[in-house]
Amino acid sequence: MNYILNIETATKQCSVSIAKEGKTIVCNEIAEEGYSHAERLHVFIEDCVKEAGISYKDLAAIAVSQGPGSYTGLRIGVSAAKGLCFALGIPLIAVDTLQALAAQASVASGLIVPMLDARRMEVYSAVFSAGLESKRAIQAEIITEDSFREFDETLCFVGDCAAKCKTVLTKSNFVFLEDVVYPSAKEMSAFSYEKYLNEDFADVAYFEPYYLKDFMMTTSKK
Repeated sequence: MNYILNIETATKQCSVSIAKEGKTIVCNEIAEEGYSHAERLHVFIEDCVKEAGISYKDLAAIAVSQGPGSYTGLRIGVSAAKGLCFALGIPLIAVDTLQALAAQASVASGLIVPMLDARRMEVYSAVFSAGLESKRAIQAEIITEDSFREFDETLCFVGDCAAKCKTVLTKSNFVFLEDVVYPSAKEMSAFSYEKYLNEDFADVAYFEPYYLKDFMMTTSKK
């Protein structure tokens, strides 16, 4: 059996799942304001392995959310994934964070727009078909009243930006699915298994998360 451990730490939600042949069998996750990924992640991994009734040696690969998202969160997730791959001698798989977020929206038609908060009115976003095919590449953008006006189809927005964006994005074909907030390791399972079957692996030594924009260090005013 092909068991894959999926790690998602791109947002405030720390999420870990184990999939068997592309189907999620165990998932542990929690969303907290304080980004407790460093404390939670390895506990979640250990718990998932135990709950699945397997050992680390049964894992065929480790999949990690590649971003965009939180700089710190992505670093924690990728570091853990690389460490496990090195220790176990198994491949690393990188999964598109926004595509995994879009997968939570079950729609029959129209387009899905996953968005993640990038501070102020800036977001990380992409556009996918109802079948999760890419219709517009990932980009960082500042949301205005003119954003996405080139699309006439129904746009279903998902992610953690609803509160700040729905008062600006008011076109009649815009719909906000506010129950879909954070990407989850559950939705990574199908994508990571497909990549595993196609041997679409990341380089364990040189893989870096997709930050999209530079991480800005600020000096405390205190």
